[in-house]
Amino acid sequence: MKVCIDIQAAVAQSAGVGRYVNQMVRHLAAALPRGAELVLFYFDFLRRARTPSVSHAVLRPWRLAPGCILQQLWKRGMGPPFDRLAGRADVYHLPNFILPPLRRGRSVVTIHDLSFIRLPDTTEEKNLQYLTARIRDTVSRADLIVTDSEFTAREAAELLKVKSEHLSVVYPGIATRFFPQEEPQVARMRLLLSLARPYILAVGTIEPRKNHAFLIEIFERLEDFDGDLVIVGRKGWKCMPILERIRDSSRREHIRWLARIDDHLLTALYSGAELLVFPSLYEGFGFPPLEALACGCPVVASAAASLAEILGRPGSPAMLVDGFDRDHWIGIVRKALADREWRQLSAIRGPDYARQYRWEDAARAMWDNYRSLV
Repeated sequence: MKVCIDIQAAVAQSAGVGRYVNQMVRHLAAALPRGAELVLFYFDFLRRARTPSVSHAVLRPWRLAPGCILQQLWKRGMGPPFDRLAGRADVYHLPNFILPPLRRGRSVVTIHDLSFIRLPDTTEEKNLQYLTARIRDTVSRADLIVTDSEFTAREAAELLKVKSEHLSVVYPGIATRFFPQEEPQVARMRLLLSLARPYILAVGTIEPRKNHAFLIEIFERLEDFDGDLVIVGRKGWKCMPILERIRDSSRREHIRWLARIDDHLLTALYSGAELLVFPSLYEGFGFPPLEALACGCPVVASAAASLAEILGRPGSPAMLVDGFDRDHWIGIVRKALADREWRQLSAIRGPDYARQYRWEDAARAMWDNYRSLV
């Protein structure tokens, strides 16, 4: 069995789908079944691509034309078939929502969420047009649709009419580098980032769906919290009003925005935080709350979309909040900050809870999906 995966997202970005693809292909390669072959396709016209470090896999770069041209053609349902560029395989896995033209082989597509249908106002206009135009064609041609949660599988069935026999839920994992850091590591991080005061942490791309403006409102009302709000996340679509809201905040001097930090610093940030507050409007999975729990950081998160499923299993120490009533959220966050016993319990239970989500399990489930198609 020969499986070809489009890893362009891992080459092009370090967050979101790129992080997912990077981890998935590493663990697929590590779990390579006897007699199977794994091929990783990506564009590299300028020979500058930084690919995941993966053993037991064949790299298949395309260098005969700029990838942006071919991707624009594929966005319109045109251009050469994917298999013509990537070579012959039994299964082609497209882990970034859309299936390009394909002549032969079986196809797997990962749909991470359907926020562009449920919350179109939170999606960049060009991305919205592209996904809306191509998603129904994708689900009509793909042999299997993989989602990151049961919630997204139900959304795909309801909104895109995907039949249950064409759906598979494969929960992503949490990278093993996220674990509680000792005090010296946290102290070095504080020194490096000049974080002398206690802090509430927020992690996620700066975009409307993450609900940063709502979070800032909450923080402004926590006058009794003598600390900072640290926001970690790169710029996303429609980010300028959010950045302006940070700039104009009445507590601006106590809000820190860190656009890009490496995972070592992020792990220390999680470990040293009083809380992670995650009031997202919609998630197909939700990595930051689980990463925080893995590091022993207490979590207050919305119960929206998949978050109730991912964070609400038995044994979860996370506080889940229904709805987005500002005063209710302020009360919950204030209670969480004051409840030392709950925060200590979260530090103990969080890592064990997060370890339920393992990339090794995700890779095995994905190999089972591939085998089911050949």
